[in-house]
Amino acid sequence: MAKQTATPNPNQTSANERLKQRDLNVLWHPCTQMKDHEHYPLIPIERGDGVWLQDFDGNRYIDAISSWWVNIFGHANPAINAALSNQADTLEHVIFAGFSHEPGIRLAERLVEITPPGLNRVFYGDNGSSAVEIALKMSFHFWKNSGRTKKTEFVNLANSYHGETLGALAVGDVPLYKETYEPLLLKPRTVASPDCFYRDQDETWESYSLRQFDHMKSELEQHHETIAAVVIEPLIQCAGHMRMYHPVYLTKLRELCTQLDVHLIADEIAVGFGRTGTMFGCEQADISPDFICVGKGLTAGYLPLSAVLTTDQMYDAFYDDYETLRAFLHSHSYTGNPLACAVGNATLDLFESLDTIENNKSLASVMSDSFAHLNDHPNVAEVRQTGMVLAVEMIADKQTRSPYPWQERRGLKVYMHGLENECLLRPLGNVVYIMPPYVISPEQIKHLAKIATEGIEIATK
Repeated sequence: MAKQTATPNPNQTSANERLKQRDLNVLWHPCTQMKDHEHYPLIPIERGDGVWLQDFDGNRYIDAISSWWVNIFGHANPAINAALSNQADTLEHVIFAGFSHEPGIRLAERLVEITPPGLNRVFYGDNGSSAVEIALKMSFHFWKNSGRTKKTEFVNLANSYHGETLGALAVGDVPLYKETYEPLLLKPRTVASPDCFYRDQDETWESYSLRQFDHMKSELEQHHETIAAVVIEPLIQCAGHMRMYHPVYLTKLRELCTQLDVHLIADEIAVGFGRTGTMFGCEQADISPDFICVGKGLTAGYLPLSAVLTTDQMYDAFYDDYETLRAFLHSHSYTGNPLACAVGNATLDLFESLDTIENNKSLASVMSDSFAHLNDHPNVAEVRQTGMVLAVEMIADKQTRSPYPWQERRGLKVYMHGLENECLLRPLGNVVYIMPPYVISPEQIKHLAKIATEGIEIATK
């Protein structure tokens, strides 16, 4: 049916049901086949508190996926609430061309301080996709300003994802998206991923990642004269079913990009701000990319804000007299929004005051211990983990690693079981994962593991 409309009797329906019907009359939700809501629940949320989300009927759910990987310090965090309120009393927004403000300056100074060395210039965007677009355009435009106009191509990894605006979508490798929008997209050079799910039985992550690097090495050596940049998510291909690889791949890639004069764009939008066990994934390879894209956790799930950090060399290539028309061409109405920047500063304050990176080590250990038993499940291919991200991959045959047909939507059964037991577990296909707020307790992690295990039992029957 074209529209999901209804006229509920307010005396016979719950608050959730009334809001659901109002929603379905007017809204179109992201990443959703709306017809699913003829059978599966749409859940209006009234309030959040720490790791908990509560609907209008009083049901609550542990936000195991940090509301799409953004909420790192819990819902309705008092410190962030205060920072947002204080900023709203002073300045809500001002054009960022020709004007500036203290929260934006302070946040940029702090980002320069905490990111890998050499990333001394900050360009703000609105969201992760826009950050990737900014980095792509800067890289291309740098080479143009430098007189190397043949360098127009980008290299990505198989199974990668970098956002859904056209440039970001083009340098991802999600088959459904690429097939649907192919006529609109630039064509990257795609090389095999270092994704360690495919390593040999007795092969280490490091060994496999090194072996897979040969594909990248060959591509760059053959085509570096026309390649502007390589785009990569450090350590975890998040939307690519949480597939993971060893930091040695990044080390080798940085060396090769430097040698062949190719930019390295690190997309840390999902993996930055403590997700991998360090503040940024690049730290585990001890590298500095030419660009680092950050977002999501930057504002702890409060407001849209992203940033691209790059080098003085990049900045200098655009710094010239107005008449040369060499300035960087990119803007958003809400660039450097003061409210978002104030929230970003409050987020970084919490990292310092709570000793978050160190505390996350013990939480990551609890995650590992709580899910370890699933390694022996006959329909689990592996349990993999990097820092505060843990994924369990369901599979039809453990010996052959034959996957379940995607049409069976077995992950959806885990999701439904979670909702019935106070857990928001939103699998990626047949991969059940947790990526929780850093304020989660060990007991709550254990509850997630229990419910995920029950859901996997139901889904694999």
